[in-house]
Amino acid sequence: MEAEELLKRFELVKRYTEGDRDFTGINLNEANLSRINLSQSILRRASLFVTNISGANLSETDLSEANLNVARLSSVNLSRAILNGATLNVANLVKADLSGAQLIGASLIRAELVRCELSQTNFSGANLTEADLREVKLTQANLCGANLSGANLRGASASSANFQQANLHGADLTKAELNGVNLINADMRQASLQQVNLSGASLSGANLKWADLSGANLNGADLSDAKFSGANLNGADLSNTNLANASLVHADLTETNLINADWLGADLTGATLTGAKLYFVPRFGIVADDITCEWVDMSPAGDRTQIQQFNWPSESKKFLNHTPGLVQIVVDALLDHSANSTLATAYSEIARHYRAMSCPPNIEVGYRRTTLTFKFDSDEHLLPAAFLAILPFNDAVETQKNIVALSKIIASQNLDKKRIVQLCKALNAARNNLNEVIKMLLTALNPGQQTKFFQSPTQTILISSGQESLIVQSHQNFGRRGGNNQESKFSLPVGEKVVDFLASFDYLD
Repeated sequence: MEAEELLKRFELVKRYTEGDRDFTGINLNEANLSRINLSQSILRRASLFVTNISGANLSETDLSEANLNVARLSSVNLSRAILNGATLNVANLVKADLSGAQLIGASLIRAELVRCELSQTNFSGANLTEADLREVKLTQANLCGANLSGANLRGASASSANFQQANLHGADLTKAELNGVNLINADMRQASLQQVNLSGASLSGANLKWADLSGANLNGADLSDAKFSGANLNGADLSNTNLANASLVHADLTETNLINADWLGADLTGATLTGAKLYFVPRFGIVADDITCEWVDMSPAGDRTQIQQFNWPSESKKFLNHTPGLVQIVVDALLDHSANSTLATAYSEIARHYRAMSCPPNIEVGYRRTTLTFKFDSDEHLLPAAFLAILPFNDAVETQKNIVALSKIIASQNLDKKRIVQLCKALNAARNNLNEVIKMLLTALNPGQQTKFFQSPTQTILISSGQESLIVQSHQNFGRRGGNNQESKFSLPVGEKVVDFLASFDYLD
C-alpha cells in the first residue's frame, strides 16, 4: 500500500513538473501528499478522502466540490484557493492558511481549524457545525448565512467580519475579538460570549436569548431590535449602545454599564438591574414591569459616587418610567420658512451656552398656532430653559420677569429644600450666561429682518415629569382675534399650584 501511495505521488509530481495543471476528478484517497507543491492546480471534484496534505502548497488551487473529508491539512497553504461546495468534514486544518480563499457552501462539520489564518476568507453559506475555530484569524472574513452552531471560537479574532444571518446557536466565543463585526439577524441563542469584544458591532435583530455575555464589551454596538431575553449581561459594557426596541425580558443586567445608551422602546419586563450604571440614559419610553432593582449608579463616570437607592419595587418602576419635563412656547402665528431658519440659528447659539438645550425643539404647526416643545430628562432645567427659549420673541422681557418672580415664589415655599436649590441653581446659571447669549444672538441674527412671527403673542408653559403644568406667561392678546382686545393682565400661579408643581418633580436624592 505504501508503494502504491508513493507511485501516486510520483506520477502527480511528474505531471505537475511537466506543466500539467488540470487534475479534475482525480482519485488520491489516502495518499501521502505532505509538503507537495500543487499551486494553481485544478482539482475540481477530486477525491482526497483521508489524504495527508499537511504542509503542502495549494495556493490558488481550484478544489471546488472536492472530497477532503478526514483529510490531514495541517499547516497547508490554501491562500486564495477555491473550495466552493467542497466537503472537509472532520478534516485537520490546524494552522492552515486559507486567507482570501473561497469556501462558499462548503461543508466543514467538526473540522479542526485551530489557529488558522482565515482573513478575508469567504465562508458564506458554509456548514461549520461544531467546528473547532479556536484562536483563528477571521479579519474581514465573510460568514454570511454560515452555520456555526456549536462551533468553538474561543479567542478568535474576527474584527470587521460579516456574520449576517449566521447560525451561532450554542457557539463558544469566549474572549473573542469581534469588534466592528456584522451580526445583523444572527442566531446566537445560548452562545457563550463571556468577555467577548463586540465594540462597535452591528447586532440589530440578532437573537441572543439565554446567551452569556457576562463581562462582554459592547461599547457603541447597534443592538436595536435584538433579543436578549434571559441573557446574562452581568458586568457587561453596553455604554453608548443602541438598544432601541430591544427585548431584555428577564435579562440579568446586574452592574451593567449602560452609560449614554439609548433603549427607547426596549422591554425590560422581569429584568434585574441592581447596580446598573444609568447616567445619561433616558428613563422613559421603556417597559419596566416586575423588575428587580435595589439601586442604580447615576454617576457620570460610573464610580458609584451618585447612587439612587430603591426601598420598594414600585420606586424603581417609577424611576424607570420617568416622563420627560417639557417647556412649551405656543406662538399665536404660523411658522414660515424665514422664522424657521432664524429659530434654528438662535437655538443653536443658545445651546452653546446651555448644553441642556442641545436637542432642538419639536415644532408642531397647527391651524392657527405653532408650538415649540423642548424635552428634558431633569425637571431642574424647566425654568432656565424657558428663560432662554423665549429670547428670540418680543415677549422675552415679560416672560423672563415672570420666571424670576416665580423663582422667588418657589424659594419661599416650605418644601424639600434640595429640590428648590436644584431649580434655583440651574436658573442662576442660565441668567449668568444671559448677557453673553444675547450678545451672540445679536451677532448671529439681524433684528431688522425679524418676521411678524416673533412679534406675535406667546404663551409659555412648563410641564413637569409628573405631568403638572404651570403657565408662566401668557400675552394679553394671546388667542384673541379681530379688534375686540379687552385688556387683561396675566397672574402668576401661587400657593398650592406652585407646591403641586414642585412636588411632581422626579429628581435624584
